[in-house]
Amino acid sequence: MKKRFLITSIIALSSYASASLVDDAKKAGFTPIPTDIKALMKLVDNPKNSLNKAKVELGKALFFEPRLSKSNLISCNTCHNLATGGVDGVEAAVGHKWTANPHHLNSPTVYNAVFMEKQFWDGREPDLEAQAQGPMQAAPEMAISKEMAVKRISSMSGYKEQFKNAFNDDNITFKKIADAIGAFERTLVTPSRFDKFLHGDKKALSKEEQEGLKTFIAKGCVSCHTGVGIGGGMQKFPLVKPYKYAKVGDFKGDKNGMVKTPTLRNITQTAPYFHNGAVWSLEEAVKIMGETQLGMELNDADTKSIVTFLKSLDGEMPNITYPHLPAVTATTPKPEMK
Repeated sequence: MKKRFLITSIIALSSYASASLVDDAKKAGFTPIPTDIKALMKLVDNPKNSLNKAKVELGKALFFEPRLSKSNLISCNTCHNLATGGVDGVEAAVGHKWTANPHHLNSPTVYNAVFMEKQFWDGREPDLEAQAQGPMQAAPEMAISKEMAVKRISSMSGYKEQFKNAFNDDNITFKKIADAIGAFERTLVTPSRFDKFLHGDKKALSKEEQEGLKTFIAKGCVSCHTGVGIGGGMQKFPLVKPYKYAKVGDFKGDKNGMVKTPTLRNITQTAPYFHNGAVWSLEEAVKIMGETQLGMELNDADTKSIVTFLKSLDGEMPNITYPHLPAVTATTPKPEMK
């Protein structure tokens, strides 16, 4: 009888502890991805570029469309590969004529980018639609002009009907191209076991992962990495101590030294880390954040605990079917390699 009572008490205490940790996590600022589809769509939608199925499908085609680059070789998916965590897996993004980003900037993941408060490492754009216009025109990236992008897409008859269905207008503009891409990117969300935990599933995280969450909160990581994006705001970087790899590239943030806080969702899949891609080890990245942002030296045990928690942020990737793109015509502008 006493043994049964003891076991029952332990189970009850464990359940209470999990429930209390959920409350602590929410108080710390974590917000789960909604399970209700209507609530999720409301969260990811842009009133200025409302989502519809046709627009998302068009955006997916354009996201994979290499002819939106000057060379006909580079698409959005080149740097934000949906098969590899939404990143390219190299330190600095590589674009037109095999050019590495001149500031040695790393490609952030496109998964869950909709939850970021600002876009680009310096936060210069407010949303995905505005962000999508930049890389197409940037000389070291896709290097195409607005006019050439419109000519290329307009020349392929298969696109005209898609634009009409998406925008109720078959007039193809550069803004509509970017808006469609942004609409597709808004659907790239990856709910994780951590979201299930926040929704009340106490068994979604292991005991070790829950301990890691406690460490993550206790050490102050939540001062930057919270919300539904578990990151996404602008923070001073470095804040307390110098960043040991600051000389890799010349990026210093915006005019106030502020840098976008990257999402920690799927962090195990998005190495190398930091704006300049200088760190390949997640353990090292965690220790550097402790030094630069929190002013503390995290020991191996605390680092391992935090990394264990971070693994619970690996999410369920959407099933993306590679699109069949429209064929070129006699009027399609040819690729330019120079």
